[in-house]
Amino acid sequence: MAEEIRLAPQEKEVLRGLVAELARVAALPVHREKAELWQRLNDLESSRPMVWINEIPWHEMNVGDELTLRTEHPWARDWETTLRRTLYQWRHLPADMIVSDFIECPLAIESTDFGIIEDVDVAKTDEANPIVSRHFNIQIRQPEDLDKIKMPRITHNLAATEFRCAAMSEICQGLLPVRRVGQTHIWYTPWDYLIRWYGVTEAMLDLHDRPDFVDACVQRLASAWMTELDQFAEQNLLSFDSNNTRIGSGGYGYTKALPAAAAATGVQPRQMWGCSNAQIFSGVSPEMHWEHALRHDLPWLARWGLNYYGCCEALDFKMDLLRRIPNLRKISMNYRIKVNRAVQNVQDQYVFSYKPNPAFFAEDNFRLHEMRAELRTVLERARGCHVELIMKDISTVRYQPQRLWEWAQMAMELVEEFKR
Repeated sequence: MAEEIRLAPQEKEVLRGLVAELARVAALPVHREKAELWQRLNDLESSRPMVWINEIPWHEMNVGDELTLRTEHPWARDWETTLRRTLYQWRHLPADMIVSDFIECPLAIESTDFGIIEDVDVAKTDEANPIVSRHFNIQIRQPEDLDKIKMPRITHNLAATEFRCAAMSEICQGLLPVRRVGQTHIWYTPWDYLIRWYGVTEAMLDLHDRPDFVDACVQRLASAWMTELDQFAEQNLLSFDSNNTRIGSGGYGYTKALPAAAAATGVQPRQMWGCSNAQIFSGVSPEMHWEHALRHDLPWLARWGLNYYGCCEALDFKMDLLRRIPNLRKISMNYRIKVNRAVQNVQDQYVFSYKPNPAFFAEDNFRLHEMRAELRTVLERARGCHVELIMKDISTVRYQPQRLWEWAQMAMELVEEFKR
C-alpha cells in the first residue's frame, strides 16, 4: 500500500545496526575477487569450480538468536529477515556468495498474475517447515477451462516505492547507498505452474491421449508470460541481472557477454538472462520434451541475451534438444545424471551447473565423507568443463545447521584442488 512507513526509534536502531554490519562485510575486497571468478565462469573462462548455497531451511537454522527478529512493523520485519539471513549465511556458510555494496529497494510492482491459483490439500510433518506435501485438485479439464488462465496486467505503484525508498534511505544514511531495483531475473517455467492446475498424472497421460489439448494449455500460459514481459519492458521496470542475482536454478549472473542498455530505452530482455525448464519431464522422451515443452519456450528464450535451462530434470541425454536454444550458456545437471555422458555432451561449450544430492542432510547420521566423495567424482570427471556446484532444495538439516556449515567448508576446500 502507498502509505508512509513509520517505525519506532528502537526498530530503526535495530535495522541500522544490521545495515552497519552489512556495510562492513560488503567493503571486503573478497567480493570483487569472487565477482571476477563468477564472471570468468559464465564467460566460459573459469579459474575453478564455483560454489553457492540457496533454498535453505531457515526455520531450522537459528543459532544464538542470530535470526530472531527484533522489529514489529510488518515491512521492517521483512527487511530485517533479509538482512539477518544475509549476514548469517556470510558468517556460517558463505561459499562463493557475494554481498552487495548497496541496499536494494524493490520497486512496488504489482501483477494481476495468471488469474488461477493452485487448489491443494496439504500434508505436513513439521508445522514450521514451508516445504509440504501437496495433492493438487484439478481445475483444468476441458478446452473451456483455458479461459481461467488470464493475461496479466502490470502496474508500478510509484508512491509505494517512494515511501519504501525514503524509509530505507533514512536508516542507511552514511552507511550504504539505496538503489531502486525493478524486475530482475524471471523464473519462467510454464510446466511448474501447469501441473498444479492440471494434475501430474493427468498431464502425463494426456501427453499421449490428448496432445493437442496439452499444447493448447502450454501455449496459453506461454502467451500470458510473454504479455507480462512486454509490460515490464514497455514500462521500463526491468533491471540488470548480470550481478549477484540468481540465474535459473543456478548461481550468479556476472558476465561480460551481455550488452549495456541504452539510456533511452532502459534495460531490455536482450541485456539480461533468460531461463526455462520442464522439471516434470524427467521421464519424458526427448521427442515429447521438444513437442510439448521446449518448442513452446523458444519464442521466450529468443528474447534474452543469455539463457539458462533446466532444474531438477535429468538433461544429460537431451543435449540435441538443448542446442536448439538460442544463446544457451548454462545447463542444469541434477545428481541423477550419468556424469560421463553429461560431461561428454556439455564439454567446455556451456556452464555445467551441477546440483549435489541434498538428501544426505535429512539422514539420521550425517555422512559428510560420502558427500565429499560425490563431489570429487563429479569434479574429477568434469575436468575441462566450466562447473558450478549449487546446493539447493534443502528441505531439512534435521535442526542441525552445522551440517550445512560443514558442507560449505568441505566444498570450498575441494574446489581449490581443481584450479586450472
